[in-house]
Amino acid sequence: MTAWSPTSWRDFPVQQQPQYPNSESLKTVEAQLKTYPPLVFAEEIRRLEKHLGDVCLGKGFLLQGGDCAESFQDFNAPKIRDTFKVILQMAIVLTFAGSVPVTKVARMAGQFAKPRSADLETIDGVSLPSYRGDIINGAGFEASQREPDPQRMINAYHHSASTLNLLRAFARGGYADLHKVHKWNMSFVQANPLKNKYQQLAEKIEEALHFMEVLGITADTHPTIHETELFTSHEALLLPYEEALTRTDSLTGLPYNCSAHMVWMGERTRQLDHAHVEFFRGIHNPIGVKLGPSTKPDDVIQLLDKLNPTNKAGRITFITRMGADHLAERMPALIRRVQAEGRHVVWSSDPMHGNTVKTDNGFKTRNFAAIVRELEQFFAVHQAEGSHAGGIHLEMTGEDVTECTGGAYQISENDLAQRYKTQCDPRLNADQVLELAFLVSESLAKARNS
Repeated sequence: MTAWSPTSWRDFPVQQQPQYPNSESLKTVEAQLKTYPPLVFAEEIRRLEKHLGDVCLGKGFLLQGGDCAESFQDFNAPKIRDTFKVILQMAIVLTFAGSVPVTKVARMAGQFAKPRSADLETIDGVSLPSYRGDIINGAGFEASQREPDPQRMINAYHHSASTLNLLRAFARGGYADLHKVHKWNMSFVQANPLKNKYQQLAEKIEEALHFMEVLGITADTHPTIHETELFTSHEALLLPYEEALTRTDSLTGLPYNCSAHMVWMGERTRQLDHAHVEFFRGIHNPIGVKLGPSTKPDDVIQLLDKLNPTNKAGRITFITRMGADHLAERMPALIRRVQAEGRHVVWSSDPMHGNTVKTDNGFKTRNFAAIVRELEQFFAVHQAEGSHAGGIHLEMTGEDVTECTGGAYQISENDLAQRYKTQCDPRLNADQVLELAFLVSESLAKARNS
């Protein structure tokens, strides 16, 4: 391979990048970002890679979730807290069911860019640049909003820094105490229409916590009961921003993308001879790669050759987004090829993107039953192939939104207009997320006990 540098991606074809009207302004912002402190640190990144190495070997499970696209306008402490809270609630259910550590990675503190299927959006005969996330342009359908503005990268940096600061305070300051999280879950179970289905698991967790207290295992004696570890991630789509936040670690001399602990590339940007793969191959963060239903076995091996030539466990997470109607047919061949070549991979399921539909009244939505069906197939395929179903990747929020249909509260297409708040894709709300956690726990427990 040719020599790599944080700027070498600029010599390759590139997808999904905005056309900034003022190149000098862009250069000024890039130079400014390069002087800013890193958002995360290399040792934290290495710690996440170690956890993902354990997941890869079947000794853990990855829970990755958060907003479809973070918003400058909706940036506030309660929103960050509520999403953090529901991630913790999911994690305790999955940890107990699977009897393995759950590595928590939030789609937060940097998820500001979104790929789009078209460069232009047309409404009533007027065409403007597509909304590509708050780090690039505004969501409002006005020319002034839709013009890409490099100054937004500075705003994204400061929003990410503030979010990280709050997440670290929540994780270490007692908000993540196991007993507190379990009480939240018990409240969810008591109020849920499917209470009886989840009651048994909730009571078992309560018994386990009480047993630990009797043995003297408390927050005073074991800090892990009182605090947790949370990592951040986002789709590293806007390459000028990612390049500007890439740093050389003073201890190892290796380059890390210090905008997040983990970054991923999407289905639209994983071309082997393009800029995103070039950038990703040189950074030493854990890397995610989205794989859609058109993915071939040769594709995954070629990606692994380029992104993980040393076959390091924890380096690569393949995030499958096949759709409930395609996964059972398309995924086994990928798993078999990876296994046949002895490659180390974390397999994670994104059951959201492959199940997106548009309603007659114009809303993009996802049906809860289809999401569950894809996850059940994901676990079943891995079990049949003797592989490890390593994680789940969700677009979700702690807010009480109505963006995905179905679930225990039976959100209908007619309900979507009540609280449809997303700027891009539909997200599971807090109740749907927790319901999904209890359902996934059944598949996880079965996989661990087989």
